[in-house]
Amino acid sequence: MKLKDKYILARCCRPNISDRITGYYSHDNLIKVHKTGCSNLNKADAERLMALAWTDILAADDFAPDDDFKNLDKIDFAVLRHHQVLGVDYSLKVAAALRIDKQAVFESHNKLREMKLLKRVRPLMIQYRKNIVKNKWTKHRNHTYYELTKKGRDYLRYYLEYGR
Repeated sequence: MKLKDKYILARCCRPNISDRITGYYSHDNLIKVHKTGCSNLNKADAERLMALAWTDILAADDFAPDDDFKNLDKIDFAVLRHHQVLGVDYSLKVAAALRIDKQAVFESHNKLREMKLLKRVRPLMIQYRKNIVKNKWTKHRNHTYYELTKKGRDYLRYYLEYGR
């Protein structure tokens, strides 16, 4: 997370995006962002405190996808979203979960991998999905597993925020 100039996160309470926050205007002309209930704020000069919201202090994201973004379709974004939610998975499971033709998912996985939006991972132990078999782990050696890359997460986030 990137903050606008003059804002820094307080080290004492380490606020994150899910916390309510309060700003403290410090002597070095910075606004230190604390969790609203931080005990250090009890000692602070009340005149230096200010109500803050994350929307006020987060810097704008300047991300814009490359030209290849226009080559993606609804199936591609559904596959990316599946990997965002469920993590590492393989084509047959993705096709079943999304109720999409398995050949379309195979092709989507290949295209997304070539675009560097997904990457292959080594076969590994995975836990069976919820409501199938509780606490059972399995290793499928004959499947190719994929996971999102940073570029894939950025493209998906951009798509979810701005659409086409």
